[in-house]
Amino acid sequence: MTATATRVDESAPPKPNPGRAPRVISFSQRLSRWDLKVSPYLYISPFFIMFLVVGIFPIAFTAVISFMDWDLVRNSGEFVGFDQYVWILGQPQFWTALRNTFSIFLLSSVPQLIAAVFIAAMLDRNIRSKTFWRMGVLVPFVMAPVAVALIFSNMFGDNHGLVNSVLTDLGLPAIQWHKDAFWSHVAISTMVNFRWTGYNTLILLAAMQAVPRDYYEAATVDGAGAFRQFRSITLPSLKPTLIFVIITSTIGGLQIFDEPRMFDQFGRGGAAQQWLTITLYLYDIGWGQWNFGRAAALAWILFLIILIIGLINLLVTRRLVRDEGRR
Repeated sequence: MTATATRVDESAPPKPNPGRAPRVISFSQRLSRWDLKVSPYLYISPFFIMFLVVGIFPIAFTAVISFMDWDLVRNSGEFVGFDQYVWILGQPQFWTALRNTFSIFLLSSVPQLIAAVFIAAMLDRNIRSKTFWRMGVLVPFVMAPVAVALIFSNMFGDNHGLVNSVLTDLGLPAIQWHKDAFWSHVAISTMVNFRWTGYNTLILLAAMQAVPRDYYEAATVDGAGAFRQFRSITLPSLKPTLIFVIITSTIGGLQIFDEPRMFDQFGRGGAAQQWLTITLYLYDIGWGQWNFGRAAALAWILFLIILIIGLINLLVTRRLVRDEGRR
């Protein structure tokens, strides 16, 4: 006896069931499917539309203007290639502004970061009225930068400033805050530190709050003191947040404008360009000399400087994260 196997043709379409009616999709069901697929993109589209209008378009337009001798009145210009960039790089004022910018950035960012870590560590401890003190460190940040600059510029006055009055009462010589380049950088850096230390403190404090408390309890049982716990537990846990704070401080420090602009009544960076920054120089070229092609070129040079430093920070970040993962 032989058995015959019948092969079923799988490629053939299934036979319709005569007893079952075809399914009809209503308009509301189609609308619901369309809403499920398209509505997420509609919800986020306002941001991208606004970013395209107020972000991408001005950046692209500035890039075009930087290669032209632009006339703002006629809203037209003549293509000159890289002449605007060559002119900017050939000006001594640019290199003076670049040096002053990095000097103010270092004098503000380094003490600011150290103070923010210290204050955050104090606020992370079990102290009374923690909410009050945490809100208090943010008060300088919400103050208007122009008001902060005006107050501190009067405090650092050469003749009748509060700081010089205290120094002379202590028997120390008065400092020429607006004449000496280094001390003008110190005064401007003090304004920056006053405004941004509290902001960075709260970011670091949030990172400290995320560290499991079990680590500190185990370290206490092993006999580790507060300083050893901070060095061995807190700081290693803060590495990603510290990198973020360093990157944002670098970008903001290289774009500093309000504090040096309001440090004196003229806003030109000093009589001898003691505290002239890149943004102040850009403002003077654009609205002082009415040469928007050169101002656009300087803006792109500043962008490239920030981009290079950002890439360096990115490489350092990857190295630190890789080393942390290996450990």
